[in-house]
Amino acid sequence: MRSKSKLPLGTILFVFILLGAVFVYSSSMFERVVPQIEIDNDGYWNLKKPINVSISDESGIKLYKITLKTSKGESPLQHEQYITPENLLNIEVKPPRGTYSLKDETITIVIEATDSSHWNFLNGNSARKEFKFTIDKARPQLGILSNSYKITKGGAALVIFSVKDKNLKDVYIKLNNKKFIPQPFYKEGYYISLLAWPIVDKSFKANIIATDYAGNISKTHVPLYLKNRQYKVSNIKLSDRFLKGKILELAEEFEETQGVTDSIEQFIIINEDVRAKNEKLIHSLSSKVSDEMIDDFKMNKMYPLKNGQVVASFGDHRKYFYNGKKVSESYHLGLDLASNAMATIKPQNGGDVVYADYNGLYGNMPMIYHGLGLYTLYGHCSALNVSVDETISAKADIADTGKSGYAMGDHLHFGVLIQGVEVRPQEWMDKKWIKLNISDIIKNAKEIINKS
Repeated sequence: MRSKSKLPLGTILFVFILLGAVFVYSSSMFERVVPQIEIDNDGYWNLKKPINVSISDESGIKLYKITLKTSKGESPLQHEQYITPENLLNIEVKPPRGTYSLKDETITIVIEATDSSHWNFLNGNSARKEFKFTIDKARPQLGILSNSYKITKGGAALVIFSVKDKNLKDVYIKLNNKKFIPQPFYKEGYYISLLAWPIVDKSFKANIIATDYAGNISKTHVPLYLKNRQYKVSNIKLSDRFLKGKILELAEEFEETQGVTDSIEQFIIINEDVRAKNEKLIHSLSSKVSDEMIDDFKMNKMYPLKNGQVVASFGDHRKYFYNGKKVSESYHLGLDLASNAMATIKPQNGGDVVYADYNGLYGNMPMIYHGLGLYTLYGHCSALNVSVDETISAKADIADTGKSGYAMGDHLHFGVLIQGVEVRPQEWMDKKWIKLNISDIIKNAKEIINKS
């Protein structure tokens, strides 16, 4: 019998090597991706707050080391070796004692990490990253130059202030849960902002807050005298005639009331859900503020309707009843003015048209931006004579009064907003109020700046 042929030893070894290589390259034990090192920082450090570092790896981190490099040399900050490797490490790096007295303007943090992969002859994959930091231990310098003497609930005020910081990151004015964004004013390092006291807020406290990239924070209070104001509360009885008339007409128009047949339910949806949707659009449109520097803000008193008589006041808290039971409520956040039907609407101040379309309960509604976060809106118009992105001059014919939307008769709903907050139009219709709270404040601030 003939003997069976055998594979050469070299071939067998080659096959084993090939299989081993395939195993090494395909096995997760031999993954070749280096650890990922990330740091939560803008490249600045105040040597007070810790720096957050994250290290991640598919096979798990088995050790890491963090070192601080300064002009005086290197010093270890943290290191750890793990028996059970970790896939994700979130590390707080705190400055060592004595570091705060450093005179260095820049320092370097070195982060090294090794994973538990069997790659690299069982030594694993290693990563090393260096992060340079600008040292900034000084808080921003804040100072108020000029501000209105008082603010009335539902009203407005003005403040002008200075902020000095070479690494300034953000500056804003916080009022309860609302942020007002100031605009650069006159010269570098100065800011101006209108403020608004929302009618639904019982208290008012405005703080200017400045932060830099290193995490230093300064805060100062805007010293305004607070004047509370009581607004009208109206208890309104809903009639069947009204529900079967105007409300039914509106219910056929809005998608929120499609398929709803109960008159009271229709009213509640319109007065609450549709109104909220309409106001959300208004607040969104009127929340924008330019970041361009301005050197003045001149406003004429606002009276957009010639011989217009007030037929509904701002801030009226309306509570609606049906058969003796309260079913809904809302606030009237504008001033209703009426003269003759389809009267011409002419704002006394120019600006940019940010909206000119139908807006639910407000009907045909143009909105104008006058600068410094100040907007005006004109509701229930019959005809619109302006378009979005158009710039109008003072006393331009922008629309005619009407009864579009939720209006029982021909009139103008005149609204004034500051960064998305409705304020009393009456203040902006008062020449003396504008002088005392806007013109004089700006004039006084400029005099202080020019002397500095």
